[in-house]
Amino acid sequence: MNRNRLLAVGLVALLLAGFVSFAVFQIVNKATQAQREQTQVVAAAVDVPLGVPLERKQLKMVKADKGNLPPGTFKSIDELAGRGLIYPLTRNEVVLESKLASKEAGAGLPAMIPDGMRAVSVKVNDVVSVAGFVQPGTRVDVLLTGQPDSRNQEENVTTVTVLENVKVLAAGTQLQQNAKGEAVNVPVITLLCSPDEAQRLTLAATQGKIQLTLRNPVDRNHAEPAALKNAVLYRTGAPDEKPQPNVVNPPPKPHKVVIVQKKSQPAPYLVEVIRGDKRDDAKF
Repeated sequence: MNRNRLLAVGLVALLLAGFVSFAVFQIVNKATQAQREQTQVVAAAVDVPLGVPLERKQLKMVKADKGNLPPGTFKSIDELAGRGLIYPLTRNEVVLESKLASKEAGAGLPAMIPDGMRAVSVKVNDVVSVAGFVQPGTRVDVLLTGQPDSRNQEENVTTVTVLENVKVLAAGTQLQQNAKGEAVNVPVITLLCSPDEAQRLTLAATQGKIQLTLRNPVDRNHAEPAALKNAVLYRTGAPDEKPQPNVVNPPPKPHKVVIVQKKSQPAPYLVEVIRGDKRDDAKF
């Protein structure tokens, strides 16, 4: 009897295990088939820089696993005609909505400016632009060297960090005239700033020399270094004297005056002593 019960329990357990295994297999198989199911999406046929309006010749249709597609893909090239890029595309990269400017923004530099931000351009040279390594997408700090006080110009030359962790939108040239009236190309860097940062950068450009420092794009820390003066750099400035603390001496302790009164002596007794023909007075 007990043996039959054990056999029945074992058979039920075996059937249950088989059912669970079959169900798991079906779920995994469906997920695998969904991943292997392919669809057509739009990708870049060539490298496309940011700010450029997309054209049909720059795009192509490619096959991709339907289960591995990120959100925001496109299934028709016609949907992307004329859309501006706010991030560059590499060849064979799938085009995503997050890399495009809004439909109303159009193309070019204005399409690359997020809401609430401003694009400000500053003239640079090979030194200011870190030997040409400042390119679109990099991040920089903006330094200003000038004279905040004109009374003592040499000692008051100061370098201060005006902006930190600013994104570079564009790097190009601007046609200007030199002192002889000749047309020359002047390198220009366009930075993405908030309205407050745009004011600071514009004012700094009129107060002295601007210098850009290239930083690691993943470094988001704000160092906030103190301003550096010329005298401190050459070690000619005297260090600030530390104020001496006011030392208050405690009032002197009062001396205890002890008055000792002398005891009054009783008046001496005067006795006349006669020795022969001499007389002396003796006091007792």
